[in-house]
Amino acid sequence: MNRPQISLIYITVSLAVSLSVAATSISRGRDFSAHLSQQSARSSTDYQIASAFAPIFYQALGDKPRSDYVTNFDFDGDWRGDNNWNHAEDKKFPLKAYVYYSVSETASHFLIHYAVFHPRDYKGGSSKGAILSELIREGTKRGGKYDPTGLADEAALAHENDLEGCLVVVQKNGKDLGKGLTVYVETLHHNVFSRYAPGESSNGAGPLRLEGQRPLLYIEPRGHGIEALDGEGKKIGRKPFLTYKFAGRAEDPIKKKGVEVGYELLPIRTTLWTHAKLSKKTNEAAANPTFGAAQTYDSIVIELSQPDGRTIERKFDLGTLGSAFLGKVGGQNMARPPWAWFDRNDRDVPAGQWFFDPARSVKRSFKLNDSFSTAYVRLPFWATEK
Repeated sequence: MNRPQISLIYITVSLAVSLSVAATSISRGRDFSAHLSQQSARSSTDYQIASAFAPIFYQALGDKPRSDYVTNFDFDGDWRGDNNWNHAEDKKFPLKAYVYYSVSETASHFLIHYAVFHPRDYKGGSSKGAILSELIREGTKRGGKYDPTGLADEAALAHENDLEGCLVVVQKNGKDLGKGLTVYVETLHHNVFSRYAPGESSNGAGPLRLEGQRPLLYIEPRGHGIEALDGEGKKIGRKPFLTYKFAGRAEDPIKKKGVEVGYELLPIRTTLWTHAKLSKKTNEAAANPTFGAAQTYDSIVIELSQPDGRTIERKFDLGTLGSAFLGKVGGQNMARPPWAWFDRNDRDVPAGQWFFDPARSVKRSFKLNDSFSTAYVRLPFWATEK
């Protein structure tokens, strides 16, 4: 007579324990669905490609090392842009190592974007730089377009959020990723693209060092501009630094011994891009907690390779996208996502081409011949979104 009651108690207790364990497991991550999404991303072709050629980043450290740690935009558990500056100081938020990526593919090459996030750009110091940037911003607001310092637009001394990155171009060699060759790299530092190729400087491209086929890149302290690591290691010779290497897991620099920190890759498609699409109209950008500014992009035409060998052109309407992260400390809304990156010395390039049509951009930048294909064998992720 009592056995059913005992069984019921046992089931109840077991269920409670299971729920407790599940709750504990979920609390250890920012979000269980995000965990499942990342598990799925790891099994994707793009993830395999991006992980095979992921750069090794030599991150120099300034006087506020925590502000130089590479991490994800939502390190604090939310997608608000205007609390990242303050939360970067709060040690209850671990700054685990993540790097964003996306992959495009032509018949001849993989083109892989990597984007590196820091919660602060603290050029000029975390306090003085931010204050001076705000004074410059206020001065130009009151004085119209006149800026006696020349620092108001792209070169604000300090600002909330910072996203710099690179484009790695890999020559395909059959279906074996292990036989692919890194042939070109472009990096972004303060709205200027720098171009590199393995070996000595040639054809306007600087020399690039590789470890296997992974580019060795240097990230400056404070401002976080990215360049190729020089041959003699002069950039890091007199500075403390961390070496960020792809490991398939996001490590916390605070808990690591030595200078090597493993990073994990996050797809731009399911992170930054998803939140950028919330801005339907330019005047609605303020309602987006991630982006403080939006831009309406022109339609873009890309080439697509067909199974029968033909190349066709297709036109895509991009619409309005978040174009600058919401940031209120120092220079306002100064950090941009990859589709809003540009070279201030080459303003004639259509907005977003470097991200949306990297093959055409690389062919133009490196002055390549027609053996470098600009026709994609599959649609880039942004072109598959409805």
